[in-house]
Amino acid sequence: MARIVDIHPVDPQPRLVRQVVDALDSGALVAYPTDSGYALGCRVGQHDGAERIRRIRRLDAKHHFTLVCADFAQMGQLVRLDNAEFRAIKAATPGPYTFVLPATAEVPRRLAHPKKKTVGVRIPDSRLVQAILRELGEPLLSSTLILPDQDVAMTEGWQVAEELDNDVDLVVESGVVTAAPTTVVDFSGPTPEVVREGAGDPDPFL
Repeated sequence: MARIVDIHPVDPQPRLVRQVVDALDSGALVAYPTDSGYALGCRVGQHDGAERIRRIRRLDAKHHFTLVCADFAQMGQLVRLDNAEFRAIKAATPGPYTFVLPATAEVPRRLAHPKKKTVGVRIPDSRLVQAILRELGEPLLSSTLILPDQDVAMTEGWQVAEELDNDVDLVVESGVVTAAPTTVVDFSGPTPEVVREGAGDPDPFL
């Protein structure tokens, strides 16, 4: 049965944030609210975490996982980007964007795209997520919580707990969150490509 932790979205209680991080440290798969709906998350080094996410969402091996970062210091350890890419991404974050970039050696091979060797990264505009990431001290392996029979991410913790009670270990409740998907920009080619238009303004990358 999934445990529920109710955390304030604007002023996250440190004691409760610590409970979430303790669960992640012990290998938990967590459902948590972001600025684009709920997501599933676990520690990058949690070997079965990615497989659990794949089973819940019925994803294949080509799925791009997202590494959710607190800031550019974390992001810079995970992906390779030139000065122009840095400036473009810096201007758009934190916010509802996911960027696909070549992965560095710091990213386990099992998490990168099998052929392109790329990975998705993002810096969310969420005080709650930022608090979790700061306490965790490292990026979070993540994937938007869209179930196979749904088109958008879940928006309420009670709904997540009801649907995934036996599939996740902890659900972070934080009121109703926005369900608009992130805008996805692929920087792995010669020019940026907007592969999905979502909540983030795509114009700067067109």
